Amino acid sequence: MPKSNYDADFYAWSNEQAALLRARRFSAADVENIAEEIASVGRTEKRELVSRLTVLLKHLLRWKFQPQGRCSSWRTSIRVQRNLILDHLQDNPSLKPQIPDAMEKANRDAVLEAAEEANLPESIFATPCSWSFDEVIDAGIWPD
Repeated sequence: MPKSNYDADFYAWSNEQAALLRARRFSAADVENIAEEIASVGRTEKRELVSRLTVLLKHLLRWKFQPQGRCSSWRTSIRVQRNLILDHLQDNPSLKPQIPDAMEKANRDAVLEAAEEANLPESIFATPCSWSFDEVIDAGIWPD
């Protein structure tokens, strides 16, 4: 498969490559681009973990530092993100060693977002994160 198909029509290229692999026509497959796409999927899974943690941490920070603003949508977001993170890690258990790095990146962005949305200075929020990952996903923990 010429590389131009990869660049010109990714959808068609991916279907063609899948068909070649299923037919075990490995010599005809675009191995370099297939390998890059597989690696990209792995990076996407880590970004998903960071993204979910960012939303969760942002709402936990706002829950703690804006008690007057607590509402059902924050509570729901916290509960849903906790579930989605646990589901994501169950589907991708090899991401568990990546949790410290993901927490650091997520907290960095959560502090920015929480400060902006709450109209509070970033300096009031803990950096690094004042909660462990286990505390963050514990359904029984609600920061006060």
